Amino acid sequence: MDSLKRRLGLVIVLSGPSGAGKTTVYRQLLEQRADVEFSVSCTTRPPRTGETDGRDYHFISREDFLLRRDQAAFLEHAEVHANYYGTLREEVERRIAAGVSVLLDVDVQGARAIRKAVADTPLAAHTIFIFTAPPSVDLLEFRLRKRDTDSEAVIQTRLSNAREELTAWREYDYFLVNDGVKEAVRDFSAIIDGALQKTSQWLSTPWEK
Repeated sequence: MDSLKRRLGLVIVLSGPSGAGKTTVYRQLLEQRADVEFSVSCTTRPPRTGETDGRDYHFISREDFLLRRDQAAFLEHAEVHANYYGTLREEVERRIAAGVSVLLDVDVQGARAIRKAVADTPLAAHTIFIFTAPPSVDLLEFRLRKRDTDSEAVIQTRLSNAREELTAWREYDYFLVNDGVKEAVRDFSAIIDGALQKTSQWLSTPWEK
């Protein structure tokens, strides 16, 4: 049975504080799973050197972005440093209909916006929310300092923000503890596999033509 033709993909919403190792974990997961792809967001900022339209971002004008925002075309959107960023609902729906799961890396506020956007829509049954964090704040601080790229003031700000974000973990469906990248990637993949087996993910079965 070609399960990808009979099973829908997932919308995987991943959040976690700076220092949780979230990016490292999901990049390794994407290398291991062809059935999971990273969400390509729209942005109004110009492309940077080496970036490709449609691969890194959908680069659109500010006017186009605002029009789409007013038409509720985005699952979530935000303004960062005078530029807009957003995830198109249509693109996510198209990819999960093809059996591909879409991974969105967003903060707590972005996850809340997505939860609100999919509520009472068909997407709700195919969306999972995962919060990732290290096993302790001490380890999170160690990881932030190990980067050796930020000033003490920046580290303290990141720690303060992280403590605030960590209080939101109960809003998510799954809690992914990153005590080691290999184990976290394994657990992340297991969460996806389990969620894909929900009856709501299946369009048909081998005995249904």
